[in-house]
Amino acid sequence: MNTPPSATAPRLARRRVTRPEPVSVNSVAIPSAAIARETQHHQASDPDQAWLLAARALAIRELLSQEVERLSIVAEPLEDGEGRRETPQEARLRALIEREVVVPSADEDACRRYYDANIRRFRSPDLFEAAHILFVAAPDDVDARDRAREAATALISDLVRNPAGFVAAAALHSACPSSKQGGNLGQVSTGQTVPEFEMALRSMVPGAVHPEPVETRYGLHVVRLDRRVDGEVLPFGLVQDRIADYLDEAVHRRAQQQYVSILAGRAQVTGVDLAAARGPLVQ
Repeated sequence: MNTPPSATAPRLARRRVTRPEPVSVNSVAIPSAAIARETQHHQASDPDQAWLLAARALAIRELLSQEVERLSIVAEPLEDGEGRRETPQEARLRALIEREVVVPSADEDACRRYYDANIRRFRSPDLFEAAHILFVAAPDDVDARDRAREAATALISDLVRNPAGFVAAAALHSACPSSKQGGNLGQVSTGQTVPEFEMALRSMVPGAVHPEPVETRYGLHVVRLDRRVDGEVLPFGLVQDRIADYLDEAVHRRAQQQYVSILAGRAQVTGVDLAAARGPLVQ
């Protein structure tokens, strides 16, 4: 007995796969194989996102290549300091951007405003000379954490009475290789330790042992701060060039994105949204 067509229709519908719209710029197709090859140059959280980034990059390149032809742009390939030389097409794309995307450079007043508004970014890092004793315990091992906390708390009480015993206690108890140096970590600066450890150091007075065990993903630490050198704000003159480079790059990148948006608005682009494009146009 034959199965009625109506019974099979829903099953076939469930098997149907939605394919992405082909990517093209002014009727010039971007081959799927080319997009697949391009994905290796784009870091993304999943393959679909990498595909989208690759499709945008190739669509932008095609859009600019068409503009190069329309404007009859010519350019001599350049070579960088490492012996790498542009292809003829890369040179033409670079020349197009240099001609069409012109933005002013950041002057001293703009750099000064940025410096004053972001003064914390232009501060040398704080330095800490510290020592610790590590009672190792995995983050998800509750019993081990409790035992480590109890041992570290008892040791802190002993060290309050006998600070000179830190070196011997490190050699006896610490699971860190620094135990061979009495727990001494040497100099550490901002960002070189886990946040919980750094926060503890910032709250301490040099010469003291932290009153409570410091808990991190490695376990429980008994921490001693030996010395602290606070960072200083770098003078404007020392960072002005760096600020100017940053501002110039940021402005140029925005101008490039606006230029692509203008070109895309005049073109017929399918399969990808160039309005959401980010990153440099010529690499």
